[in-house]
Amino acid sequence: MSLQQIIGLAIIIFFLARVLSQKRKNQLNAAEFNFWLAFWLIAGAAVALLKQIDRSLAQLGFSASGINFLLYLSVAVLFYFIFRLRLQLAKMEGEITKIVKKIALGDKPADKK
Repeated sequence: MSLQQIIGLAIIIFFLARVLSQKRKNQLNAAEFNFWLAFWLIAGAAVALLKQIDRSLAQLGFSASGINFLLYLSVAVLFYFIFRLRLQLAKMEGEITKIVKKIALGDKPADKK
């Protein structure tokens, strides 16, 4: 295992500890905790298995190294999450607009019971 992999795994262990700490303090709900736990465990496995990823990519005919593949994959995943976040923000903006319009017209917002 290279020094870069060891440093990468140390950073991932730090983030795993932070996720566990936030869960203990009830700052993360179960779904968020499971997501971040799975995310960091998969990241750790990818770093630890980097040479195997290199070999698999070479067998598939790719000339890039495993770290490049993981970087490209992570950028694609980040763009997907940004897209999802933008959709949620647009939905929230629409709901806020409806509430403000009702308040401005003197209507009471409907209570959800």
